Parts: sequence; structure tokens; C-alpha cells
Amino acid sequence: MTENRIPVRRALLSVSDKAGLIELGRALAAHGTELLSTGGSARALREAGLTVKDVSEHTGFPEILDGRVKTLVPQVHGGILGRRDLASHQEQMAQHNIAPIDLVCVNLYPFAATVASGAGVEDCIENIDIGGPAMVRASAKNHDHVVILTSPDQYAGLISALEAGGTLHAERRAYAAAAYAHTAAYDSMISRWFAQQAGDLLPQTLTLSGTRGDLLRYGENPHQQAAFYRDGSMRPGLASARQVQGKALSYNNLNDTDAAFEAVAEFSAPSVVIVKHANPCGVASAATLEDAWVAALRCDPVSAFGGIVAVNRTLDAATAKRISAIFTEVIVAPDAEPEALEVLAAKKNLRLLLTGGLPDPKAEGLAVKTVAGGFLAQSRDAGHVTEADLKVVTKRAPTEAEMRDLLFAFRVAKHVKSNAVIYAKDGATVGIGAGQMSRVDSARIAARKSADAAEAAGEQEPLTTGSVAASDAFFPFADGLESVVAAGAVAVIQPGGSIRDQDVIDAADKAGIAMVFTGMRHFRH
Repeated sequence: MTENRIPVRRALLSVSDKAGLIELGRALAAHGTELLSTGGSARALREAGLTVKDVSEHTGFPEILDGRVKTLVPQVHGGILGRRDLASHQEQMAQHNIAPIDLVCVNLYPFAATVASGAGVEDCIENIDIGGPAMVRASAKNHDHVVILTSPDQYAGLISALEAGGTLHAERRAYAAAAYAHTAAYDSMISRWFAQQAGDLLPQTLTLSGTRGDLLRYGENPHQQAAFYRDGSMRPGLASARQVQGKALSYNNLNDTDAAFEAVAEFSAPSVVIVKHANPCGVASAATLEDAWVAALRCDPVSAFGGIVAVNRTLDAATAKRISAIFTEVIVAPDAEPEALEVLAAKKNLRLLLTGGLPDPKAEGLAVKTVAGGFLAQSRDAGHVTEADLKVVTKRAPTEAEMRDLLFAFRVAKHVKSNAVIYAKDGATVGIGAGQMSRVDSARIAARKSADAAEAAGEQEPLTTGSVAASDAFFPFADGLESVVAAGAVAVIQPGGSIRDQDVIDAADKAGIAMVFTGMRHFRH
């Protein structure tokens, strides 16, 4: 049996975003729909030549309290919530002169945009919509009889339904689902804002929301589903990126790209980060991006194949040519010169993302990870160690050049999975050991990879010879320190804090190397 379509005889249109409003109004009017509206929406419709009835005229009740109350009346909510299939509802509506409203089109006061503009607290509060969410939720609840539209993206589908004679139940239910998601996200933004105003990063009830961007082919593996969601924050990165070219991005591409871009933003000099499977495999800072690329690639050219590359400057043609000489999955940059775009255009499958800016590595924020039955939330690791924070604990202090490399290496360690040990020299990584159960193993793996890279480059000694070493957490025993010394490190940076710190300091003094403590660790799981 074919389902009957329900026509729209009366519609209430009250939107902050006027995009598509006139086209929607004209389509409704063309199908004999009476238009009710308020404020700016009514004015825009009238200026387009459409006949509109003010809500206050329809209800017989004026707008009051500076417009705070205009739709919160029985004539509106009764018209929305009244069930057409219940005689008792129809009798009460007739008794109280309540006309049915078959379609409600509302998008809410621009609270998020107001906050993002830097407006004061009073302006932000005034842009918290009350009547809008009430109408949206009422319409969605009564979707058996009422259509609820909350986005201009839905107008074309509604217009097509009108031309077919009205809406189907499945269509109205889909609109209702979107409406509840819309109000949930809106309330989530407001609740987070109030928590921020109170300085409460971890409130008693934490609400999260996101707007789906792309559906991805699959997740980490082909049997998993995946999508990318934007959380509405202003942080430059994946959410702000424009894909200039290349294949569709995968879940793993996005995860690795984010890791690379967050890491490269740590450095002020022209820098390059190469990431493979969420871990940096080469990081360098230099006078130019091209020099930084050469130095970063030197650390681990094998792992760089098929990797993700992030730069913290406008991508230039010379660097683009260097990067495109090897197989690269993604390049992410704040911007790119036209000549660089021409170079990369020859690599049709290479994805190029331009973000328009860099994330602030010192900015506070929330990091969330799901666990069985819930999720963990913490402030993001915005820790930033400077030379003034360091404590020299050995007889020998680092030289000026060693100090620069120590700070560089420790900043890289922040973005390498624990246990992490990083060797660096002249502003570039020369060995990276990541994600091992033993810190000694991380030190040895990094040294072995350095030796392999040196051999591939035709060099006589490992790249770690004369390097500095960074550990993301303290050395629990002297054996880890002895491993980096054996690899050729001449200075070490680590958080300190072990009950065996003195044993480690003694081993460093015995080897004649310098060591500094940061007092801050950078576990990354």
C-alpha cells in the first residue's frame, strides 16, 4: 500500500541564517501554504514579494521582553504539538482557536559565532535561543504530522517533496532525528561555554558534539566504519583544511596528518615533520623548508616512504619538488605558493591540505579517549619547556649548541609514543625509538635505525655520534642512560623524578656527558 503524503498548509519560518529562505518561501507559497514568520525573516520574505503573516498577528499576542517571548505561546506550540489523529486534540484546538502548523523552519541564534567573535558575556547570553529550541523539539516530537527543518541543506529535499504532493513519514522522521541532534549540539556548546566561564575544564556532566564532515571508506581496518566530525572549535588543522588535490582521505591518513601537523606547530623556525603510523620518523628545523626536509628525511628515509609530511611555513616549489620525489601520502601546510601547486599537480594521488594557519601548541583544550563504558578526558598536553626550566644535574653543563638540540629533541619527544627516546643533532632528529615497553629498547631501536640510515647514506659512523638524547620520561635505571651513551650521545634531557635518579646522574658523570632535568614528562599513549 502506498503511503499518503502529507501536504503543508501552514508553515512557520524563523531563521537566523537566511540562506535559501526566499527559495523555500516561494516554493511553499506556490503550493498554497500560509506563511507565518517573525522579525528579520518576515521582512526578508516580504521584500521578496511574498505574503507573510506575523506570528504576533496569528497568536493575538505581541512580542514582549525585547523579543525574548514571541513564540512561547499556546497558539504556536498547540499548533505544532496537536495530534491530527486524536479527536480530543482537535476539539481542544478548535475550542481555543489554535490553528495547526504543519512545518516549522528554524535555525537558532548564532551562539557559537557570537562566542568566536570575542563578544562579551552579556552578548553571548543574549544569543542563547530559547523559543527556537522549544519549537524544534516540539516539531520533532510530533513528526508524525509536522515537518521540522533546521538547516538550509534540507530545503531542496523539502521542495522536492512538496512537488510530489507532500512529505512521507520516513522523511519527517529523518528531519526529526536531525533536529534533536541540532538542539543537542547547541546545548552542548552552551554548557561547555558556561563551564569555561567558571574555569571548570572537567565539569560534573561533560557534553561533546560534532558535525559530520566526510564519511570515510573505512576505519583503521576495512571491517570498521569511520567518519570525520568537526567539533566547532577554531583550532586550525584538519577541520579548517582545504583539500587541494589527491585521493579521498582515509581514517589513518587523517590520524597521521593531525599528529604531524600538531608536531610541526611546536617549532618557530622553518620545520618539517614526517610521520608514519602516528609517530614522527623525521623532524628538522633549518633556515629554509627545503633544508629542513633534507635533514628530516635523513633520519629515516625507509620509514618516510608512504608517510605524511607537515610543514609550518607556506610550501614553496623547491621543497614541494623534493617531497614529491618520494612516495608521499599527504602533505599538510598552512598555505602553498602557486609554483608549489604546479609541482604537486603532477602527482595526482598525493593529497595536499592547506589549513590557513597553525594550531597553538600552548593552547588549552580537552583530549578525549573512549574506554569500555565511557571515556577519559584530560587537558591536552600544552606543556612547553624552556631553558629557564632546566636543571643541570651533572658535573658538565651542556654547551650552547647542545642546549638548543636538547630543547629541540624534548619537544619532539612530546609527539612520539611512549616509551620514547629521541636522538638529535644540529636541529634535526637522527634517531627515533617509539612505543616500546622498555625504555632501553627504545634507545637501542633508535640507535639501530640511525646506523641503518647512516649506512644507506654511505656514512662511516652512525648519525647518533655526537648527538643529544631526549627521553619522554625518567630513566628508571642507569641502563637506559648507558644505552644512549653507547649510541654516541654527549648530552641528555629527561624529566627526572626516579628514586634512582642519583644512579643515573652518576652514570652520566662517569661517561663525561651533560644531563639536564625538565621536571615535566610527556607520556603519549
